[in-house]
This record gives sequence, structure tokens and C-alpha cells, in this order.
Amino acid sequence: MFDNALFIGFPYVAVAIAIVVSIYRFWFDPYSYSSQSSQFLESRVLFFGSVPWHYGIIIILLGHITALLFPGLWGLFTANQTRLYILEIVGLSLALMATVGLVLLLYRRMANARAHAVTSEMDWILLFVLLLQVGLGFWVAYYYRWGSDWYLHTAVPWLLSLLKFQPNIASVSALPFWVKFHFVGGFVIILLLPFTRLVHLLAYPFSYLWREHQIVIWNRSRMN
Repeated sequence: MFDNALFIGFPYVAVAIAIVVSIYRFWFDPYSYSSQSSQFLESRVLFFGSVPWHYGIIIILLGHITALLFPGLWGLFTANQTRLYILEIVGLSLALMATVGLVLLLYRRMANARAHAVTSEMDWILLFVLLLQVGLGFWVAYYYRWGSDWYLHTAVPWLLSLLKFQPNIASVSALPFWVKFHFVGGFVIILLLPFTRLVHLLAYPFSYLWREHQIVIWNRSRMN
């Protein structure tokens, strides 16, 4: 019963709330649909934290999504021991990079008075949840080896069953506690997404890819 609540009920509730609140926020508070950058307050630590965090987490998420969308191809790729070994090393490196980047971003928010002053309670909650999720992901990948392969046979069938509205938790119910915790943590982040600055992920400016070039003209008085 408890597993049903965690792996069937909670994912649907989290996604439903995220969709409804995201739409509401977009229509009634559109100017909040941004990352609310505080770069002008302090940029050095932001740079060294933001770069490894974004590159690390984006590539990791792409790997998770690729296995979900193309399970057959992913299975063929990981069937080769050498490729699987390389994938594990790359995945661990990216997870470590993302964790270090997020620690630096958290440190910046805590150590810099100006950045601290503009950090809301939801920002703190989001940062700590992300740190817990990414750190736990690294821990799971390290202690439960070959996750690139067993993820395909555990999480992917479960997630696909949710997408088909035919939930089946047989592939995840017997997993270790910390692996389950990591899976549920992903839906916690989805639930928090529309209430935080992370909502800017839903408004990524894809139009930059096809819009005309922008011409920037400096308009300032000359020094005599």
C-alpha cells in the first residue's frame, strides 16, 4: 500500500499540480517566469558553480530521458561491457561535477550578504532538495554499480506504465530504500518546479534558434 502511494499516487499528483500551477502562473504572473538572476550581485562564484551544475545536470537528464524514450537502443548500447563501463565513468563524473557546482551555488547564497537577502524560502527549499537529489544520485550510482543498465529494467518500465496510465510498480517495489528515495525525489522536484524559480525551464527561449540576428548599438555620450 505504501509503495502504491509513493510510486503511483504521488507521481500523478505531483505532475497534475505542476501542470495546473505552471499554467496559472504563466497567465496571471508571467513576469515571474524567469530564473530571477542575481548575477549583478556577485558573479565569480556564480560562474564556477553555474557552469558545472548546468552542464552536469543537463547531460545526466538527457541520458535518463534517452533511456526512457529509446529503451531498445539504450539496451543495445549498454549490452557492450566496454561501452557500459565508459558510460558509468562519464555518469559518475557528471554527477560529481553537478554536485560540486550546486554546493558552490548554495555556498554563494549563504556567504554573500546581497545574494542571501534576495533568496526566498522556496529558493532555499529548492536548493537543498536539488542538492539531496543530485548527491543521492551520485551515491546510488557509486554503490549500486551499472545503474545505466539496471535503470533500463527498473525505472523505465515503471515510468512507461505511468505514461500509459497502466501503473505497474513490480519493477521498482523490490529496490533498495535509497534507490526508491531517489526515484521519488525526482517527482518532488517536479512538484516544486512551478512554485520556484526553476519554472524558467518551461519557458526556455527556443525562438533564439530561428529569429533574425539582433543588432546592438551602443548609445552613450562620448568623453570630451
